[in-house]
Amino acid sequence: MSGYAVTNPATGEVLAEYPAATDADIGAAIAAADDAYHAWARRTSPEERAAMVRKVAELHRERLDDLAAIVVREMGKPLSHATGEVEFAADITEYYADNWDKFTGDTPLEILGEGTAVIRRSPIGPLLGIMPWNFPYYQVARFAAPNIVLGNTIILKHDPHCPQSSAAVAQMYADAGFPEGAFVNVYATNEQAATIIADRRVQGVSVTGSERAGVAVAAVAGANLKKVALELGGSDPFIVLSTDDLDAVVEQAVEARLDNSGQSCNAPKRFIVIEALYDAFVAQFAEAMRGTVMGDGFDDPTIGPLSSLAAAQRLEEQVKRAVAQGATLVTGGTRDGAFFQPTVLTNVTADMDVFREELFGPASVIYQVASEQDAVELANATDYGLGSYVYTTDPAQAERVAEAIDAGMVYVNCVLADSPELPFGGVKRSGTSREMGLLAADEFVNKKLIRTAP
Repeated sequence: MSGYAVTNPATGEVLAEYPAATDADIGAAIAAADDAYHAWARRTSPEERAAMVRKVAELHRERLDDLAAIVVREMGKPLSHATGEVEFAADITEYYADNWDKFTGDTPLEILGEGTAVIRRSPIGPLLGIMPWNFPYYQVARFAAPNIVLGNTIILKHDPHCPQSSAAVAQMYADAGFPEGAFVNVYATNEQAATIIADRRVQGVSVTGSERAGVAVAAVAGANLKKVALELGGSDPFIVLSTDDLDAVVEQAVEARLDNSGQSCNAPKRFIVIEALYDAFVAQFAEAMRGTVMGDGFDDPTIGPLSSLAAAQRLEEQVKRAVAQGATLVTGGTRDGAFFQPTVLTNVTADMDVFREELFGPASVIYQVASEQDAVELANATDYGLGSYVYTTDPAQAERVAEAIDAGMVYVNCVLADSPELPFGGVKRSGTSREMGLLAADEFVNKKLIRTAP
């Protein structure tokens, strides 16, 4: 068995299994991506490639219901979340088709001498994308779309939970008219992924996933002098310093924490609340978490099961260990198969494991702080640095806190505000790159200087 299988986490039923790629399959995938790069991508214009990418966006929308149903079966996502993800993937793909000229054109330089100089952005070749299970379409769209418009070709190694969604994406690229090798889906093992990275024809690798996965991929990429882009985990702080409407803040806090059944890298996981609001926030937040509707993704509940039984067991172990080490369990903490009850912990201290861990599921830690400075220090007391959230009625305070937080993204008085034009990424152990927005197009590109004498 390859490990690539559709296993409905709501029932544990294995619905389909897929054979692992052979070494010959891997060799053929690399050769096809390299051939497409030289014979097709290098001979077409960005405008031509963008028109084809636009068709991929259209196919996402045309196949919305089928695509959404695939990921509900694969990883349990509530149906409305699944349809929203497909629509967002279409929007991202379309954004790069519409804005091709903004990230492929020459950038003139002011020079000290006579003549001219420009930076020309050129593709570099085949790229490997190692993608995660939590957003099977969105993650692929934000990696593949800008790079194909640029003229790179894509080899996709998706998570073993996602064999149908990865095949569906590859089929959309084929149906949009892309030649063989422009976008290749492979059911590769981790060892085969290392072989792909090491191949001289492959010029870079992008990985979205756990810190452990990022370390492993970066080690192989570094050993082979390949460009690597990393988007890893997060333990994002949600800081509440002041508000005129605590009900609205709590509603947004719960909505953001439970997005994708709590399985989002940039979801708020640590809630840092000024002492004057702490008791009321804990009470309202816990009540809302207790009222959450869980169920099969096709019934479109607030949250579905976690992606797998193993994921739910891992979260259960973290919560139990936190309580054993002295944390207070305000609500939740129980598991039924892959379903995990929304959970709230308080009285967590720096000597507990959960203080440093990422809780990847519907579990939260709430901290009380006495001042803005204490809030910032606690927010930064983590090895992660992906996103962050700040709620305050004071614009000057918002600016100070946003500047002081060590994170790649700060959202002030809003959640779930991601958009195709906004860059996504982190610092510290949350990653090294940016996806989405125009910054994404600079990750795997040759910024070639062309200096011309008069």
